[in-house]
This record gives sequence, C-alpha cells and structure tokens, in this order.
Amino acid sequence: MEENVKQQLDQLGNLIDAKIEKANGQVLENAKGTIDSVLKGEIANLTKAFNERVDAIEMQNKKNLEVSQSKKSFKAQLQDIVAQGALEGMVKGHSRAASFEIKADMTTAADFTGEVIPADRVAGYKYDPTRAVHMRSIIPNGTTSSDVVRFVKESGYSDGSAAKAEGATLGQSDFDLTAVDANVQKIGAYMRISEEMLADAPAISSYISTRAAEKLMVLEDAQILNGNGTAPNLSGIITDAADFVTSNAGAFYQSVEAANEFDVLVAALNQLALSEYQANYIILNPTDFHKILLLKDTQNNYLKDPVYAGLAPNFMGVPVVVNTAIAAGTFLLGNFGIGTQLWTRDNLSVEFFREDGTNVRDGFVTAVVKERIALTNYLPNAFVNGSFSTAKAALETA
Repeated sequence: MEENVKQQLDQLGNLIDAKIEKANGQVLENAKGTIDSVLKGEIANLTKAFNERVDAIEMQNKKNLEVSQSKKSFKAQLQDIVAQGALEGMVKGHSRAASFEIKADMTTAADFTGEVIPADRVAGYKYDPTRAVHMRSIIPNGTTSSDVVRFVKESGYSDGSAAKAEGATLGQSDFDLTAVDANVQKIGAYMRISEEMLADAPAISSYISTRAAEKLMVLEDAQILNGNGTAPNLSGIITDAADFVTSNAGAFYQSVEAANEFDVLVAALNQLALSEYQANYIILNPTDFHKILLLKDTQNNYLKDPVYAGLAPNFMGVPVVVNTAIAAGTFLLGNFGIGTQLWTRDNLSVEFFREDGTNVRDGFVTAVVKERIALTNYLPNAFVNGSFSTAKAALETA
C-alpha cells in the first residue's frame, strides 16, 4: 500500500473515532441516551467514505496482481503453452512441426527502457591503424641547428687513367665538386577543439597528440618519397633517383619473355649493380607486393614460396618494405643507408593554445602539430625507380 493512501485512511479512521467518542459522551450526558442527529450524520458519512476508499484499494490491488501474473517469464510462458498442448500434435505424429507465439511484451525491447542493463565501457578510442613502417626509420637521421643543410658532391669526373708506355705522358683526370643546399622546411597542421570536449572526454588530449602525430608522419613519408623540390616541399628520393632504363641502353632491353613484376625488380637490381651499388631495401605498394606473390611458373607453382613459409619478405636477398606511401604500380629500390639522410631542425611536437583567433570568446583550444626537417639526397644513382607497366614493356621480347 502506498504511503499517501495509508495516511488518508488513517485520517478518516481518526475522524470516525473522534466522532464516536463524542457521541458516547453525549449518551452519557443525555438521560434519554440519544445522540445529536448532526453528529450521527457525520459518523455515517465518514464511515461510508472510509468503506468506499477501502473497496477502491482492494479493486486496484486485484488489477495489479492480474497484470503482474500476466507478465510471465519466457520459461513460464513456454511451460504454459506446452501444457496446453502446443506440441501434442507433433508428439502423436499428426504433424511434423509445431509453432507457437510468445507475446510481444516479453521482449527485452518492450520490458526494458533506458539503460536498465548497464553497458560495459571499453577504455580508449578506436581507429584504423597507421603505417607500421615510416620512411625515416629506414634512412639515416641527423639533427641541425641551421635552416640550410649543405653538402658537397661530385658532379663530374673525367677519367684519364690508362696504361702508358715508358716515357709517354700520363692521361689527365678531372673532377668537379659542387655544393648542394637542402633547405629546412616546415610541415604541420592544426585543429580546434572545444573546451568542453577537452574537459569531458577522458584522455582526449592524449588521443589527439598520438593521432595527430601519426598523421603528420604520413605527410612526412610523402615528402621524403615524392616531394617535388619546390619550396616549401622537400626534394624527395623518387624525384631525384635514377629512372629505370627503358631504352636499348638497358641491359635486358627486349630480352625477357613474358616479363612480369619480379623480372622488373631483378633488372632494376642489375642496374644498381652496374653503378656499383647494392640495394638494402625495396619499397613496394601492398597491391604490387601481393601481385608478385600470386605469380606462378609454367607448372602452376608460386614463385615466392619462402614468403608463404612465414619468412620476412625479401626478393633476391633484399628486404621488401610493404608501404602505402608509394603509389601502386611503381617501385623504388636502392641503398637507403648511404644515398640519403633526413635532418631534423625542430622535432615533431604537439602544442595546445588558447590564444588563437577567437578561441577565448568561442571557448576553443587550438592544437598544433608540426616539425621542421630537411632531406639531403647525396647519391641519386644509389636508387632506381620506375613504373611496372613501362618497365615490363621495355623488357618484353620484341
């Protein structure tokens, strides 16, 4: 019984008791033993109201009991339905199946509203991964305190070395040295975050710092490989690297039957070897790498069985870096240990500022991620790059 209903009944009962006590007092005082007619009427009215209230409560309790009994559990409803003969026809062989309906109000969606069952909260923020290997991890790294990195390279050499007879004049050799500058360039990005988001979202600043830094590394990869050299871009390795020889000057020009991607890489390794370089990495887009894995010989055997054995991928003993930083359909290989170097003027940083534009008025914070770097491609001939389709056409027998 609800507390307010109990209080109402108690009040009615107290009034009735008071009236009856007053009536008893009148009987004692009145020699004739009669009760004042007004008081008698009040008692009758109060008693009637009390009884009506009790009857209404009993009726409501009966309805509540019927409703609670009607909402049976799934197990209880199933037992009742089976007891009523839902499976009788199938048991006796009169039918091959039995079906029955469970009331809609027995579903979780109907009976549970809101977060009746608390959800398990998983910590952190989920997002797709970034590259496992960045270009800076496979090339030498240095630091600089200047805005220009200068190096001297041999730009020309005239070799006059030759065997000479006694008394003959020796041949003259000449070489040219040229100073080359690589300017430090800044790359970065910013984002605006509301103060409420920073305050209310758990570890959001840590998430932004990690995620923004990873995205900047992707941009750095693009600059290291493909920067066009026009400020503020770096001059990338592919931009400066030697091209795969597709003319008749190539060692395997029009000499490979049914040339494929693996043939192209072997020819590129040979081109490096002719320039006295040994490759230490091959950079391939995942699509090209897996295309090579699908190549088969005339007996339908895979050409690259060692990769399927779980070994680290390598072609002709050269490690393969599978990376989306290089475009599908292209390749780059070379000696990354001596051919290039990355220089850092200002390390990658993530900073948060309130004093930016209208941040103070609008309630925002600006997050800035940036770095200042330079790339020195010392020896362009230490690398070979090209397009698989063009290279295959050059190797294919006429």
